[in-house]
Amino acid sequence: MRRTRKSPLTTFLAGLAALVGLVVLGALCPGTAQAAQEPGTRAATGLHISDGRLVEGNGNDFVMRGVNHAHTWYPSRLGSSLADIKAQGANTVRVVLSDGHRWTANGASDVADVIAQCKADKLICVLEVHDTTGYGEDSAAGTLDQAADYWIGLKNVLAGQENYIIINIGNEPWGNTNPDGWTAPTIAAIQKLRGAGFQHTIMVDAPNWGQDWQQVMRTNARSVYAADTTGNLVFSIHMYSVFDTAAEITDYLNAFVGAKLPIVIGEFGGPADQWGDPDEDTMMATAEQLDIGYLAWSWSGNTDPILDLVLNFDPAQMTSWGRRIFNGANGIAQTAKEATVFGGGSTDTQAPTAPGTPAASAVTATSAHLTWTASADNVGVAGYDVVRVSGGTETKVAAATGNSVTVTGLTASTAYSFAVYARDAAGNRSARSATVSVTTTATPAGSCSVGYRVVGDWPGGFQGEIAIRNTGTSAVTGWKLGFSFADGQTVSTMWGGTAAQSGGSVTVAPVSYTNTIPAGGSVTVGFIGSKGTTNTAPGAFTLNGASCVNG
Repeated sequence: MRRTRKSPLTTFLAGLAALVGLVVLGALCPGTAQAAQEPGTRAATGLHISDGRLVEGNGNDFVMRGVNHAHTWYPSRLGSSLADIKAQGANTVRVVLSDGHRWTANGASDVADVIAQCKADKLICVLEVHDTTGYGEDSAAGTLDQAADYWIGLKNVLAGQENYIIINIGNEPWGNTNPDGWTAPTIAAIQKLRGAGFQHTIMVDAPNWGQDWQQVMRTNARSVYAADTTGNLVFSIHMYSVFDTAAEITDYLNAFVGAKLPIVIGEFGGPADQWGDPDEDTMMATAEQLDIGYLAWSWSGNTDPILDLVLNFDPAQMTSWGRRIFNGANGIAQTAKEATVFGGGSTDTQAPTAPGTPAASAVTATSAHLTWTASADNVGVAGYDVVRVSGGTETKVAAATGNSVTVTGLTASTAYSFAVYARDAAGNRSARSATVSVTTTATPAGSCSVGYRVVGDWPGGFQGEIAIRNTGTSAVTGWKLGFSFADGQTVSTMWGGTAAQSGGSVTVAPVSYTNTIPAGGSVTVGFIGSKGTTNTAPGAFTLNGASCVNG
């Protein structure tokens, strides 16, 4: 059985999560939390934790930028998939394995091959057991203790690979039922692996199907971390529909970073579903700002392809979700840096020259396009970091490999000041450019963009998807979408909305869980339609009568 999306939360989740948030407020607050101390004596070999951060054996920071790959269900896709994932710029891949409790076990020779393929493609490899998913709520799930025994059985394969792999004990190892039960088995599994002599960095997933909406991992993180005698432990939060506001995301991640408790976003999604609309833009921007890792779900092969980064394991069929992850703002292409273990250190100590003063164009209510004169470097400029300047404070807002970028997520009718740094492959950073002042425009009524795609087709029929994004600064409630088909297509079944059609003209009204599109957010509507030999996409869309950007 292939994993498709996260388990649905109960209908009272939002209210209960808010209540729980009040109860645990301050449990891990950057302003008040005492920095976590690294217990015991750390092994000097391989990837490890230093001062709350994941670093390589040579002490260089390593920030994961990558994706998940469903290897245990698609073993024949390993070689081509890892090569294609690397080609998109990733530096890490999280590989789904099975310990045999729920699916066919990945044996020692197979895991050795996974590690060899990761090393050949210069990818740091996070290995995870998926059988633990939803324990306590899903009766088919295995235990963390069983997963720990699986890793111990692979010790001969894993030993000596500390520079290249991280052991993620078990995927989402607790459901929503009694999530307090997560803490003790997590500590026990960590200590079982350490007792068996493992010195690898270990990753642990949160309960609540990985999303920790009842704050159990957050509340108990310090005691779990202290239980690891090596200090080489990193926490993994999975961010889906629970994390649908910027405040929830930044609060959670800043709490761990402020307390010097290592954390990564081990899985996350962006497309909206019936449980909410994850705020992937904030997830990626905050991860980049805090220099913490993220691993998007997933490369390909989901039962419902809405979370496929590419369709049919083919990078030529990259989805809108894939384009967002690999090539969007704060995406993998802009931010990933290959682990130095694959290329050795650098003797380059000369920083690039300062970039030219940026110039602003195409300024809208929520974005601005910046260009600048390129920097020069004795070896080569690897990229640029764009910062917002406010008095003596700088905030990184975008990264680019070339000398232009579109800064998004801005507020209408607001003044900003931006500047640019250049950096080379050795990590040397230039002096800051001069600043440019930008004032965003007012928000026009009905600001929106619409992405339309055909998910699949067959003789006489097809499946379509429409993503409606609110680019304004206030929520849109009770919306109506309008568009027209040119080739006689008709909508027969729709989810996420209710369709009415007259000739080629179609209007879509929301259902309860898509009724509100938050500012900067989106909702997705899917449908089954009939068609003839031609299936031209609609050329224009309106939302509440106002034209939307198509694309």
